[in-house]
Amino acid sequence: MAFDGITTKKIVSELNEFLCDGKINKIYEPNKNEIILSIYAKGINFALNISIASDSYRVNLTTHQKSNPLNAPGFCMLLRKHLTGAKVKKIYSIGLERIIYIDLECLDELNDLINKKLIIELMGKHSNIILTNENNFIIDSLRHLSKDENSTRDILPARLYEAPENSKIDFDNIKTFDEFYKLIPDDLNIDNSISSIFTGISRLLIQSIIEKNNLSNNKNSSSLKVVYKNLQDLLKNINTSNVTVENYKNDFVLSLKSDTNDIINTNDDTSKEKNFTSNTPKNLQANFFIDDFYFNKETNNLFNSYKNNLLKLVLTTLSKIKKKLVNINQKIEDCKNMDTYKLYGELITANMYMFSEYDSDKITVSNYYNNNEQIEIPVDKNKTPSVNAKNYYKKYNKLKNALSIVNEQKKETIQELDYLESIIYEIDMAKDITDIDEIYSELTENSLFERTHLKSNTKTTKKQNKNKKANKEYIPIEYKIENFTLLVGKNNVQNDYLTTKYARSNDIWFHTKDIHGSHAILVTKGETPSMDILIRCAQIAAYYSKAKMSSNVPVDYTLVKYVKKPSGAKPGFVIYTHNKTINVTPQN
Repeated sequence: MAFDGITTKKIVSELNEFLCDGKINKIYEPNKNEIILSIYAKGINFALNISIASDSYRVNLTTHQKSNPLNAPGFCMLLRKHLTGAKVKKIYSIGLERIIYIDLECLDELNDLINKKLIIELMGKHSNIILTNENNFIIDSLRHLSKDENSTRDILPARLYEAPENSKIDFDNIKTFDEFYKLIPDDLNIDNSISSIFTGISRLLIQSIIEKNNLSNNKNSSSLKVVYKNLQDLLKNINTSNVTVENYKNDFVLSLKSDTNDIINTNDDTSKEKNFTSNTPKNLQANFFIDDFYFNKETNNLFNSYKNNLLKLVLTTLSKIKKKLVNINQKIEDCKNMDTYKLYGELITANMYMFSEYDSDKITVSNYYNNNEQIEIPVDKNKTPSVNAKNYYKKYNKLKNALSIVNEQKKETIQELDYLESIIYEIDMAKDITDIDEIYSELTENSLFERTHLKSNTKTTKKQNKNKKANKEYIPIEYKIENFTLLVGKNNVQNDYLTTKYARSNDIWFHTKDIHGSHAILVTKGETPSMDILIRCAQIAAYYSKAKMSSNVPVDYTLVKYVKKPSGAKPGFVIYTHNKTINVTPQN
């Protein structure tokens, strides 16, 4: 995590330049770790995002909207009461501490001007947002802390605010290189030493300086001189446009431009100009970069969380269905004895004249179905021959009826397994939250998940799902192949839509043979594609299948008019005829 004291100082510099004398219009609390202040300054509406999440704490201007709860939480309501209409007088930090102070000018109940202060402590899991009055007494905080609960200080209403203690050294107090050199121990790497000794300097920042300058990470005078000079230059220029933010090791660090006219290149769109309005100041590069960095990070984390949770649910259901299939197969195995029971009943009936009662648990009779070979039949000696025969006929009829039922159950269960395998493929292919949301919507309408939290039987929810489905815009994957267009479904619902509703009868349908994959539709508009185009379409269809990493994959293709969806079939399931097969190597 690279939101260190130097980054804090850079962010504060930009915020202080553009938000001072601004007015707080609105206050939101999207979740338990975030506060967003809408501030009107210099003719522009800014959104100041304050996050105290342990893995993404920061303060920055944001252009990304977030949904808010219907009912504002208590701390949000308190901030609205005290800070709506407040003027931002000053934003600052002390040294390289990760604590940001926002001085505010407000009106009290008598319309007299009073001062309040919003304090943002960025300290990992101990981060907090605290509102104090002009006498530095705490009005309230997002998180309450108490010494009685092993906290080092009280962060509670009506208590005097005390800044957290810090035993580290402020780099600004170091006046010479010799003084700096003496503080670095001999037995630790440079990056570990500096980050553990000095306030607000991250290990990641030192690593980036060492790597850019090809330095040794062991203590030596030449390496430390370069690091010392880089830190000095960075801090001297922190309030200028000479300092920028850049990607480094899946995180970010501050760096000094070699040329003040350099254009910063990043791996995403953070280098592009972003607008709150048409006249937004451009000198907010650090804020823009960090805004996009954390938005992408949170989006990816949320996507992975949704994806894993949905996959876990499907795999759990898949495991249950597999156990169900094992039980069905066992029942089918038991039914193999039904013809034996029928034979026993017939032989007992045919030889009933030989016995008025049984004196043993077994009888031996001739089997006229097998050359009169002697056969031994278990019997209940406490029951008459007719009752024994009747019992064997009952067992036979029971197993006969059961066999027809379990055979149908096996067919349905195999279809359910096949469907769940297709869902697992869909989840694996999902690229963003929208894809996961479409899969989720599909599962909510499936009876397989009726006993899970996905399923709701209320009329209101069903009506909402129906309206949502009616207004759904399907956006498949699109390829241009010469003068033709190939559309590929992302999930079963899209597959059904493309094949049964969107495609015309003379369009060409592609799908991997006996392998889970997406439906692909070649839009022909009445023209006849060449064999090269068909092969290219087959390669793409194979790429969007479970055989993506294989070679020589069979792909069936046929006209859409020969593809039918059976009534009541699971989403994505179709039958087709008049097909031909091409073996291809998957290619995107």
